[in-house]
Amino acid sequence: MTTMTKEPAMQDRPQRAATAKPVVDHSSVLELTEAIEKYFDLMYDCDTSRFEQTFAPTVQLHGFRDGKMMAWPTQTYRDILDKRQSPKSVDAVREDEILLIDFASTTQAMTKVRVRVNTMVFVDHLTWHRIDGTWLITSKGFHVESQDGPPI
Repeated sequence: MTTMTKEPAMQDRPQRAATAKPVVDHSSVLELTEAIEKYFDLMYDCDTSRFEQTFAPTVQLHGFRDGKMMAWPTQTYRDILDKRQSPKSVDAVREDEILLIDFASTTQAMTKVRVRVNTMVFVDHLTWHRIDGTWLITSKGFHVESQDGPPI
């Protein structure tokens, strides 16, 4: 049997009252869901003419590729999408799923999604900010969940 006790340093800290959850209305949820669908569209068709409608100009992407941690700025990721053979171009079945939506406020949210891009299935953690009335991704952490073959 495992017993959990507070560390001495934790016992001396004052206990905080629980804070209220952010008030998020139905329209905020709907707008963010539509933004996530635009992200899925971009991952499927790789049409970077819509890149700025999904990603903030300061977005950073992080994840492991070939066993190495990658950190890509906006332009690097856009170039990757420009060169990628889109799943749409090979008539691939579209596979994408929203796993989690968590609002910090009416202007910040985090989502967890699963999306297939050709032979790879990614789980992405996306940080969103509502900038000038538009939900944009400001940070993307990706994980290759599975791979059916060599990257296309």
